[in-house]
Amino acid sequence: MFNTPLPTVNELPSTRKLLRSTVIALLVASGLLVTVVMPSEYAIDPTGVGRALGLTQMGELKITLAQEALADATPPQPVAPAAPAAPAPQVTQAQPIAKSVAQPEVTPTPALKTNQMTVTLKPGEGKEIKLEVLKNKTVSYEWTAAGGPVNYDTHGEPYNGEKGYFHSYNKGRQVLSDKGEFAAVFDGTHGWFWRNRSDNNVTISLKTTGDYLSVKQ
Repeated sequence: MFNTPLPTVNELPSTRKLLRSTVIALLVASGLLVTVVMPSEYAIDPTGVGRALGLTQMGELKITLAQEALADATPPQPVAPAAPAAPAPQVTQAQPIAKSVAQPEVTPTPALKTNQMTVTLKPGEGKEIKLEVLKNKTVSYEWTAAGGPVNYDTHGEPYNGEKGYFHSYNKGRQVLSDKGEFAAVFDGTHGWFWRNRSDNNVTISLKTTGDYLSVKQ
């Protein structure tokens, strides 16, 4: 039976070498956190490397899937009945003295934008189209699905809002089309998310008309 001899003091790594190895390990771990973990898990890509490697898109898809799951799990909120309006009091009107009234200035109505877009979904794939809309501006829309029904969620996200927060206007499962109008509840991006749960490719054709700033596809 042989005993392994203990290393001598000269054979052990010095404190300087151990410190250098520790610093190198920390730098490598920090680099992997910034370039791989943050883009792929949280869609945060301060260096741009994650998007170049396709990791940021993976993180964005994970966040979208989490939002869809949260929206599917949230039960619809009951709408409280409106209180009956109180009768207006009877007021005796005095006869006004006729006088000239200045005509108010007429503000020209801004021209509405109209866009027609298409997007194709592979089996199991989800995609979205968003519009930049300011608060209280309205958008009318109509879309159809060719190739099979899809799940959809019409929703909006505020500029610089909390991560994961969104407002849902309406949603549905396994439908071939939808049309309507919404008024933006805040400044931000508002639009549609579709998911193809079938085994075939599905093409979405969307037409929008309204007072919005731009289209994000």
